[in-house]
Parts: sequence; structure tokens; C-alpha cells
Amino acid sequence: MNLDPAIADLLPEMTAWRRDFHAHPETAYQERRTAGRVAELLTSFGCLVATGLAGTGVVGSLPGKGKRAVMLRADMDGLALDEAPSERPHRSRHQGRMHGCGHDGHMAMLLGAAKCLSARKDLDATVHLLFQPAEENEAGARRLIEEGLFERFPADAVFGLHNWPGLPAGKMAVREGPMMAACDLLQITLHGKGAHAAMPHQGQDVVLCAAQIVAALQGLVAREIDPLDSAVISITQIEAGKTWNVMPEQALLRGTVRALRPQTRDFLERRIHEIVSALALAAGLHADIDYDRRYPATVNAKGPAELAARAAALVVGEDDLLVNLPPSMGAEDFAFLLAEKPGAYTWLGAGREGDAGLHHPAYDFNDAVLPIGASWWLRIVDQFQSTK
Repeated sequence: MNLDPAIADLLPEMTAWRRDFHAHPETAYQERRTAGRVAELLTSFGCLVATGLAGTGVVGSLPGKGKRAVMLRADMDGLALDEAPSERPHRSRHQGRMHGCGHDGHMAMLLGAAKCLSARKDLDATVHLLFQPAEENEAGARRLIEEGLFERFPADAVFGLHNWPGLPAGKMAVREGPMMAACDLLQITLHGKGAHAAMPHQGQDVVLCAAQIVAALQGLVAREIDPLDSAVISITQIEAGKTWNVMPEQALLRGTVRALRPQTRDFLERRIHEIVSALALAAGLHADIDYDRRYPATVNAKGPAELAARAAALVVGEDDLLVNLPPSMGAEDFAFLLAEKPGAYTWLGAGREGDAGLHHPAYDFNDAVLPIGASWWLRIVDQFQSTK
């Protein structure tokens, strides 16, 4: 392990920042206290600070002498989730909200890097430090782009980092190509004719059709997608009926559709419409299909992925750098930034024995990896400046 000495000295401060953010989680587009604290710290470091981007976003800029610029991103929002009871003094103080994905740690690491970078007098490239709102489900990155992020803060490359409890602390992973999947939301509403449960022939059974749809969509993935490709359709909600002996008039199904390749994503959307419409027609029902394209796949460009790997190797060593780890079928709205600019998204191992995973009520960020992530940010800037 090769931690930057200045970053190592900042561990107590980064830990304090992280735990303060953890105790005061705010969900998408509500990150007012969080943004205020981030802006306050960036200003104290000497950054040029812009606030109010996409409502609550913050950018701290460190101008360089050259023409090139790099953007480093941390997400700010928490989850709409009750934190599990614990004795932690930094446990969430807000019922129904918690930092269950480690965005508190992501902010602390980037702030630590910002403090060290602001002390440098030899920056050649301009560094934009983006603290992004609404990563969880609400596509804050897309809104930032639509509202002119890159016109206001031009960047030649973008980089993101996410803690990964599934990897042991001290390891890092990055790969060229897809790191995480596209994720779309699916809602199907079936409309039929209700009837007495003892006389089903007098109605149209939306529950039976809902069950057939669930099975057919699993068959779609199993039999129409190349086994060497990756796709997941998960129906996670089915709502129908209110009592035992009445066939309901309506059934609602909700779920997610995930794929790594754009062609597979397009194929799944088309076939879902065809399959659901055909099954509803066969049952004499009407189907409303709401297919909401949310996050594209998170795809790393070749050059930036190699740069991120070099930076990681300088911090954790070649033996603890993983460059062939399979992508995750989870989704990440950093994908929108990568669709606009070349860049790379990297995982920072944070796992400890007995730790809860991301989005679990008992999750807590591993403070021991704060100096690893912050040191990686510094090496990203170094590598970017040395690569023309």
C-alpha cells in the first residue's frame, strides 16, 4: 500500500466529515445541508466554488496552467431507508433516510483529495470536483448535463469511484468496457372483468395472465438472449385483488430490466411489449405497458480505464488491482457522464468480515479505506497530467 503522506495525515478529518454526512443523510435533490457543508469546505481549501447545479449540486474548481481539464465526481444523496438500530454515535438522525450506499465516504475521499490538490502550486490541468445530487434512481447526472454542466465546466475526461463491500478492503477493480448494467423500469397494468372466484368463466382472469407474464419474461432471458450475453428481468411487485373469493378487475406488475449491451437493451424492450401484448390479447385483457428507460450501461473508455488502473496500481499495488472482474448488473448514473465524455468508473474494495452490503439497513462505510480512495484521486490527477 502506497498512501499519499498528506492524505494519510487527513484520516481524522476525513473520518469526521464522513460521519457527519452519515448522521445527516438527505435524499435526491434535498441535499441542502450536505451541499452547504461541501461548499464550505471547498471554499476553505481555496477552490472556486459553484453551487445550485441541478438544484443542489456543487463544483469546486482548481484552475491549472494548461488547457486540459479533468472532472472527478462524488455522489451526495442518501437512501429512503431506515437505518438499523446500532450503538454508532454517527447513526442517522433522520428517520426514513440513511447513507446506505457509501456516498458519505465518497464525499469525504474527494474532499480529502481536494484539500491536498488545493495546496499544489504546479497544477497543469484544471481539476473540477463534482459533488453530484440524486444518483439514487433520480438521474442527477443527466439533469446536470441537460442544464449545461460541461458547457460551464469543460472537461476532457471524467472519473468516478465507488466503494465495493464485495471486494476485500485494499483491493481495487477497473476494466475497459461495461462496469455496470443499464437499468430500465417496467410497469404493466392488466385490465379485465371481475367475477366470483367460483365462476371464473364469467370474468377475465388478470391474476392468471400476470403469472403467465412473469414466467414468459424469464423465458425471454433464458431462451432468447445469448448465454454469453448478460440480461436480468426481475418482477418485484405484483398487486391484485383484496379478498379471497373475488377475481379482481386489475393487476399491476412492476420490475426492472437490465442489460450490458445497447442492442440487448433494445431487444428486450421490444420483446417485452410483444410478449405482454400477446398474452393479454389471448386472455381477452387490455394491457398498459410503461417502459421507462432510466440509466444506460456504465461503460469505461479504453484510455481512461488504463489510466485509472495505473493510478490504482500506484496506490494498492499490482497484486491488489483487478482488471478482469466481471461487470455488475447493478446500475449507476455516472453512466450519463461517460456517455458524454471519455472516462472510467472504478471500484474500491471496502469489505470487512461481517459487514452488511450496499443498500442494507445495517451498512456503514469502512473508514479505513478513506485514505486509499483519496490517494487514488491524487494519482488520477497525476496520471492525467502526465498523459497527453
